[in-house]
Amino acid sequence: MKFDTRNKKPKIYNIAVLSAGAILAMALILRRETENPLAWGNLLLSCYFGAVVFCLLDAFRKQLQYNPYSYNTILYTGFALFVFSLFATTVFGAVQAFRNPESFRSLQMLYTLLHSAKNYMFLSAPFLILFSGALFISNVSLIRHEGRRFVNILGIILAFCLVLGEILIAFQDLQSSFATQGILVRNLTVNLMAALYLYFECMIIGAIIADVLAARHVPEKDKDFLIILGCGLKKDGTPTPLLKGRIDLALRFFREQLQETGKQALFVVSGGQGPDEIQPEALSMRDYLLEQGIPEEQIILEDQSSDTAENMRFSKEKIVAVKTDAKVAFFTTNYHVFRAGLKARQVKMRAVGMGAPTRWYFWPNAAVREFVGLLTEHRGKQALVLLTLAAVYTALTIAAYG
Repeated sequence: MKFDTRNKKPKIYNIAVLSAGAILAMALILRRETENPLAWGNLLLSCYFGAVVFCLLDAFRKQLQYNPYSYNTILYTGFALFVFSLFATTVFGAVQAFRNPESFRSLQMLYTLLHSAKNYMFLSAPFLILFSGALFISNVSLIRHEGRRFVNILGIILAFCLVLGEILIAFQDLQSSFATQGILVRNLTVNLMAALYLYFECMIIGAIIADVLAARHVPEKDKDFLIILGCGLKKDGTPTPLLKGRIDLALRFFREQLQETGKQALFVVSGGQGPDEIQPEALSMRDYLLEQGIPEEQIILEDQSSDTAENMRFSKEKIVAVKTDAKVAFFTTNYHVFRAGLKARQVKMRAVGMGAPTRWYFWPNAAVREFVGLLTEHRGKQALVLLTLAAVYTALTIAAYG
């Protein structure tokens, strides 16, 4: 699939229309004197959730074509998996209700929705346990190679939180099932905890998918500028293996584009001087490119930036000064492509990224750092989704136990 080919941002208003239609249809089914209304109600729910899955996946596809580096990319794919679990559950319920209508209780549909967050959490537990184990193992290897620093144990912390969350919610759910008093409050607590866990689980799964797609994507060979993002130097001022991987990837893309299309791109080497560096990263990258036979006039220096946001903003200024409608690709490490693309879009630069590989034990923890950084952004959207989930599960709990 080609990234960045659509000019119109996808919307999901059709889900709101579907929801309103499903509520109206459900009210009609339950009010009319039809045979086996619960079976027809479950069939309606399964059709509704199937349609929502289709809408989310279609929005995800269009989002990749419009802007693959977006919070919406994560949201659509993460929640599509959750809604698919609801689709499968309601299809099973409809089959059971048609086969044995006497055994299907009147509140079964309500309980299906009420326990959806917990059910999804427990169904996905094997994946999360394997994922947590892989995070733990990779972090142990990272600590052995890179030393004991706080940033090197973020994966262990996330793995611990994922497993602890599963155990805590399962324990609270078991206690509430045996409770004789305060049933409403106990179940509300469990369901809200499960809703919170559901949100972050969907975000993690969505982020993994978005990161992998962004890192594996190969841009079209029609670029005018190739931005190389800096990431630290050795003590002697030469590129680290991580930075060299980024430069070599950009060089390979440059040569392949030149061979396939005859188009010669300009390099933008972006990176300032850190407090422990003897020269700006941009100068070190320029020297490396010169050693590889790239003429100096094809290299643009951006040596003032101190983070990814400034990389993109200052690089854009350099590019616009040469060509206003330029086609741009940026080169970084695989775990960093998605968030770097996000920063490019924040300065209104439609650049497409490509990721250089890194050591197997380094990527998981680095991806966790990027995920934590992502959570600190788009706080308005995240609050809206969390409040919506809380309101839905609160209303369902009151309806079932109030």
